[in-house]
Parts: sequence; structure tokens; C-alpha cells
Amino acid sequence: RAGLFPRAVERDKAVLGRVIFYDKKLSKDGTVSCASCHKQSLAFSDDKAFSDGVYDRSTSRNSIALGSVANFSAYYGTDLNGSNAIRFFWDNRAETAADQSKGSMTNEREMDMKMHEIAAMVQSQPYYEPLFKKAFGHNNVTEALVLEAVSNFVNAMGSFQSKFDAEANTKNPSFVGSFGNILYSDNFNGFTTAENRGKALFNANCASCHSGNMGRPVLQLANNGLEANPTDLGVGGINGIEAQKGSFKVPTLRNIALTAPYMHDGRFASLSEVVDFYNTGIQNHPFLHEDLKVGGQPKKMNFTATDKTDLIAFLNTLTDDQLLTDKRFSDPFKQ
Repeated sequence: RAGLFPRAVERDKAVLGRVIFYDKKLSKDGTVSCASCHKQSLAFSDDKAFSDGVYDRSTSRNSIALGSVANFSAYYGTDLNGSNAIRFFWDNRAETAADQSKGSMTNEREMDMKMHEIAAMVQSQPYYEPLFKKAFGHNNVTEALVLEAVSNFVNAMGSFQSKFDAEANTKNPSFVGSFGNILYSDNFNGFTTAENRGKALFNANCASCHSGNMGRPVLQLANNGLEANPTDLGVGGINGIEAQKGSFKVPTLRNIALTAPYMHDGRFASLSEVVDFYNTGIQNHPFLHEDLKVGGQPKKMNFTATDKTDLIAFLNTLTDDQLLTDKRFSDPFKQ
């Protein structure tokens, strides 16, 4: 967990935020909550390419797994970590967890509410009164305080109890190249031969973007060659920067084995399909990231069948089973 410095989270606010996160009453038709698209059993991801929103609408992008992150407060959010902080959404348009929460709550394809409607609903439900008083010392619900509570809940999340972490904590890391690329080059004693081979393949081919310690990603965004002519322009569609059109967030990969389907549009149903894509399927694009080019052409990683099996075996070591059942992040409403 080298480089992981989480900020303090206010517990009572996080407890309140947990209830808000799971409360379907806070959507326009009463059928959707934040947790509908971020399921704890799936490392707070969804198993659909596009999640179900209110009135049978679908989201426009795949739901990012909240459980892919070692700790949000450690390096996400400009409010906590300054201008170099990792931002939220596939197109990095939200600077803070509050911005991200507001964006989802008010998105017409997701919860389709106005923030004042959410504040009024929280004010009207009796089960919020003691929680709000404990968190803020009063029961005067405002939009800002609702978002502050949800932010504390999200910022409390983190995944750092995988097999990979148990082994990494016994080794000294090395810092390689770009900021954030922390590798563990030695074999892990508790890994199988296949898992150690997969780790070496990951370090050689994937870590320069995603990082070798599964902490802060090395890159905040990249064009990975999904399409030669993308219709979804990603980060460039938000900021208008030509060179960033077709670029998307570089996610961290904790719990990756649980969070299919993959990519911003959920186009790949399995890790096997993802590896096949990077092996031979990268499309040329004017702004394809340099790490995915060789001689100006899309890189072909040329993994053998054994390489592919080993790489997936390593990715499976990133699963944190404790996160999937941790009561602090579970549904507080009786089923």
C-alpha cells in the first residue's frame, strides 16, 4: 500500500451517507438508489453494460466500480488532494465526490431528481432525523449537507485486503518511470507460479498506465484504441481538447475479476476478452497513447495462451472478499 495516505473521514456523516446511498426514495420513481448501479457484492459495480435508471431508462456509460480504488480519500477529489487529484466519472468531469454524487442523483437517466427534491425527501423521512442530528448537530437538511454526508461515505470506501496486498506488504517496492508507477518486481512467496508470471507480465505491459501497486493510476486519462473513430469523445468531449477526444479515465484495477463487463461502454464481457483486445485488437487513432504504439502503429502484445492464463490469474489476486461483506458499507434497509 505504498503511497497510500487516506484522509480522516467523519464517521457520523459517513453513517448518514450510507443510508442516503441506499435509499430508493431519493429517485424520481422510487426504484433506484446509488447502490442500484454500485452493488457491494460486485465490488460496487454493476453486471450490466448500462445500468437501469428510473422509468426503465439506461445509463449512457458503464458504472465504474467504486471497489476498484484502494482509498478514495487518499488521492481522489480536488477538495482533499488539490489540483493533481484524480477526478470522477469516465470523462473526469467531476472534481469531488460531492460533484459526482450530485451528477448521478440529478442525471435524468439515473435518479432524475433535483437536489432540492432530495433534501426535502430526506427532511420528510423520520429515520433521517436522528442520523442528521448526530452528523451535523441539527436536522436542518440542505443540499450541501446531503452531499457532504454522501461524500464522507464514498471517501470512506477502500479496498486493500486482497491476496496481492497481503503479499505486497512483505516486499519493498521500487519506483519506476512515471509518477505513481510503483512496482513489486520480486516474486511473491504466497503466489502460485502462474500468479507470479502474471504479475511480471502486468508490470511489463500494463503498469505504466494502471500502476504496479494498484494505488494511484499513473495516467489520469488515455486513448486506448477501442475505436478508430469513436462516437463517444470522453474527456475531449467535455473539455474540447482535440488531443483528448476518445480518451477516458484510466481506472485502477482492484477487484477487476468481479466487475465485468469492462470499458466505459461495457463492450467486453470477460477478462479474457479484455486481454484479447490488448493482444491484437488495439485500433489506430491519431491520439492513441504512446505506450500502446510501436513504430507509430498499434502495439500487439503477442501474449501466448499461457501468458493470457497467467495474467488473468494475477488479476484474480486483486479480489478483496472482505469488502464484499463489510457491514460498514452494506445496505442498512431491511430486506
